[in-house]
Amino acid sequence: MSLLLLIETATTSCSVALVQQGQVLAIKELNERNIHAEVITVFIEELFSTGGKTYNDLDAVAVSSGPGSYTGLRIGVSTAKGLCFALDKPLIGIETMQAMADGMVAKIADSSDILLCPMIDARRMEVYTALFDAKGNRLRPTSAEIIDEHSFADILQNNAVLFFGDGAEKCRALLEQHPNVQFDTGFVNSAAHLAATAQKKFDASILEDVAYFEPFYLKDFIAGKKAR
Repeated sequence: MSLLLLIETATTSCSVALVQQGQVLAIKELNERNIHAEVITVFIEELFSTGGKTYNDLDAVAVSSGPGSYTGLRIGVSTAKGLCFALDKPLIGIETMQAMADGMVAKIADSSDILLCPMIDARRMEVYTALFDAKGNRLRPTSAEIIDEHSFADILQNNAVLFFGDGAEKCRALLEQHPNVQFDTGFVNSAAHLAATAQKKFDASILEDVAYFEPFYLKDFIAGKKAR
């Protein structure tokens, strides 16, 4: 039975989990800005301690690959690659939008008609987003979108759409008047959301080249000014 370490740091959530054949054995997470570098290795150590496993028991490491926070992704992917190199374990990359969709699929298992639109804040009125059906099958590729009152008009004409993720709230005032729009404001990214796709990729030997794997940034990094 395969044992996977899952790492999610694409947003404000820093989350790590140990899963065995898709079942979560232990999870540590904290949804707080700018704490990833400080806590991620501590969380991983605590996982193995509480989960009764050792690093050598691992079969692979899976990481949320983006898009999302530039700094968060660098920390998560660097940690995953470091573990893979040190332990000689394979690396699995999982696109963050897919992981978010999988997490929502598990949450709304009885809502088969609704479409899923995960959103990650990309500053101002821009979001990283994609579109999935209620089973987690991708309908639109991941893209960076500037949201206005006309966004998703073609899809909303004939479909109910559930918007979620940390980018959805800032779009709410522009979209919520449409009768086919729904919002889930309580959704938080979690390493547990990587479990289903990570297991499928591991079973199919869809693995990354550890030396050359990089996060999926989607946009170039733009440095912000420090708050005073």
